[in-house]
Amino acid sequence: MSKLNPNPPDNLHSLETINKRHEDNLKFLTTQANHLDESILDLQVSLGKYHSANGAGTASESGTSCTEEETVERILKLENSAAGLLCWLNSHHTTQGLDLGFTKDVLGIVATLARVEDDNLSRLLSEYLGMETMLAVVCRTYEGVKALERYDKEGNIKSSSTETCLHGIGSSVGKKISGRFLVICLEDLRQYAGEFVADDPQRKLAIPKPKLPNGECPNGFLDYAVNLINLDSRNLSFVTTNGQGLRETLFYSLFARLQIYKTRVEMLQALSCITNGALSLDGGMIRKSGVFSLGSRKDVEVKFPVVASGESVPADYIKSEDMIRMMKWERTNMAGDMRREQELLECAKANFKGQA
Repeated sequence: MSKLNPNPPDNLHSLETINKRHEDNLKFLTTQANHLDESILDLQVSLGKYHSANGAGTASESGTSCTEEETVERILKLENSAAGLLCWLNSHHTTQGLDLGFTKDVLGIVATLARVEDDNLSRLLSEYLGMETMLAVVCRTYEGVKALERYDKEGNIKSSSTETCLHGIGSSVGKKISGRFLVICLEDLRQYAGEFVADDPQRKLAIPKPKLPNGECPNGFLDYAVNLINLDSRNLSFVTTNGQGLRETLFYSLFARLQIYKTRVEMLQALSCITNGALSLDGGMIRKSGVFSLGSRKDVEVKFPVVASGESVPADYIKSEDMIRMMKWERTNMAGDMRREQELLECAKANFKGQA
């Protein structure tokens, strides 16, 4: 009597088919990813040529407004801060030969991630947030947050110059961090879930205007603070793994529905429809419903940069930014699909080897 074959040909053929399918899927995804990378690079080069041809511009004719360079310089003066160290590393890591892989998820410092229309608004919004928040480090993911700091078995921060973390790098370059500092994790923030203003190049949030008990919008209401910041090309191109940008994540979390009014008088007349706080251009400040900030203004040392005068971009430029933002989002999702397909292929190969 003949023995049964423990590995019948049909079973092996089925495993071969599964292997082939995963290999084909992986090849297809790799080809698509390469095409996306090339398209993103081509668009970024074209945007770079536009910047080179048009220059950086100036913040204002009077020269009194804060530029992006001045904001960074003020942060650099805070030598024992995490923000100051990160800004220093951004400009020196290539010449110092430092390994900054642990900062790959760091987007920047809050104060450098947006600009505003004028110096007065810069002072108001910066004072409202306060120095600690203005100097907060912004990370895409919680993995990025964890990479910034390491601990020993007793829970103490590792700060040896041999450690590849923020404290370790600080020790190695003679810029030790003292005290606490804020780190904001984008993927863990409460995000805006509404619509956006149609055809707006800055993708402003379509938040309904405040209404008085009589149904009318308060006199002097200008807009919500979250819509009065400008995101530059680098930050407009960024999207989270969920396809969201900085306005609806970081800045909506910081400002929520903070209202901006022309005058303090008009702001106080609108108390009945202010829930998340309000600011007036003449210095009035309501932190939240029932909490008022009185006294003189405090000029915060680190402020948001001011948009360059006459700064505008053509429609084609805006479309290119939108395309980059969407393709980067697709590329991130595709990378996840490729990892999963690779794992399935390796599992299928192992099964085939075991059955052969």
